[in-house]
Amino acid sequence: MGGGESSEEWKGVLDLGQSIPVGDDPGFVAVSPNGTFLYVTNRLSNTVSVIDTGTHTVVKDPITLGSEPFGVAVTPSGGHVYVSNVGSGTVSVIDTTTNSVVTTIPVGSGPGGVAVSPDGGHVYVTNLGSNTVSVIDTTTNAVLATIPVAGPVFVAVAPDGGHLYVTTLFNTVAVIDTATNVVTSTIPVGSSPAGVAVSPNGSQVYVTNIGSNTVW
Repeated sequence: MGGGESSEEWKGVLDLGQSIPVGDDPGFVAVSPNGTFLYVTNRLSNTVSVIDTGTHTVVKDPITLGSEPFGVAVTPSGGHVYVSNVGSGTVSVIDTTTNSVVTTIPVGSGPGGVAVSPDGGHVYVTNLGSNTVSVIDTTTNAVLATIPVAGPVFVAVAPDGGHLYVTTLFNTVAVIDTATNVVTSTIPVGSSPAGVAVSPNGSQVYVTNIGSNTVW
């Protein structure tokens, strides 16, 4: 699930045992702000599937992207979707009005996690192969900063947009000040941290530790 849907809203899908055909090796899902559409990355098909949440059907042919699309995030306005392409070292930008790729942005090697700032002005992408986080200006769709972070995996943005939280291969979470694009602290967590999320009031960050079978 995602995007704040209640269990009752999804109960009908689960009870009916419905499955929606998408591409090969579907990985990550993002929900439009109004809850109308799901965007699913299909890594081995090099596509994104767009699903209508009202009918639980794919609304059009899959959107072809770069090599091995992985992370996906929707802007707060719902107008664009940003998808990292692990094999291409790029981010594809999809216009949700036409469901077509409008531009492709070179980032670092092995881009994975994607997050959008609350005001929609910036997109943050973790580049595991380059040990960096790319900062994309959504007005120009150009990389305006590259932040060194060792072994970045996934990224989350604080609700006020002031900080990024990046899980790393080194059992830590790097905290980045978005005003300066500098790592201000590194927090030890469990083994092999992966997923990361910030509470709505910004007071807590939750991290899944695959190697420790824990959430911190």
